[in-house]
Amino acid sequence: MGRFIVVLCGVLLAACVSERVVLLPAADGRPGAVVVRSDGAEQVLAAPYAGAVRRAGSYSPYQSSAAEVEALFAAALAAQPPRVAHFVVYFVEGGDTLTPESLAEFDRIKAALQSRPAAEILVTGHTDRVGSIEANDALSLRRAESVRQALVAAGLPERAISVAGRGEREPAVATADEVAEGRNRRVEISVR
Repeated sequence: MGRFIVVLCGVLLAACVSERVVLLPAADGRPGAVVVRSDGAEQVLAAPYAGAVRRAGSYSPYQSSAAEVEALFAAALAAQPPRVAHFVVYFVEGGDTLTPESLAEFDRIKAALQSRPAAEILVTGHTDRVGSIEANDALSLRRAESVRQALVAAGLPERAISVAGRGEREPAVATADEVAEGRNRRVEISVR
């Protein structure tokens, strides 16, 4: 039995029995592609389960399937870490208090985070464009810190949680200066 390698990139699996490359569908539905090169020739795999098998030094195209990938790569697929998860919570204007809707959603988020072993969590605070840049930088960091403290209180290890404040620099919705926009008053939580 040969060795196998799992490389995820758009989502790609490569196995070295007869050398086989199969492009898997992305979890979010976005299209992906990979170029397989050998001995000056190349194959472009641009559809889910498109594959290439190396025989006699060159790759030949073939069409794989979900069933074949599961049969050949079950152990490798099972060993993959969970995909990055993203969550967003929103804040009441001018402070670090969650909106009632986000407060209700936060319990679900904490439970999801606790179920991921050895998670690395990035908490990034944002603001709308009301106020000065300096004040919004400080407010975005306060929002991120308040979410971190709530996650730590829920039992997540503080050392696994990094925080950043982006102020008004990365709005979810573009607005003019001094325009209040609730979708910009947020904290994004990324977990890997």
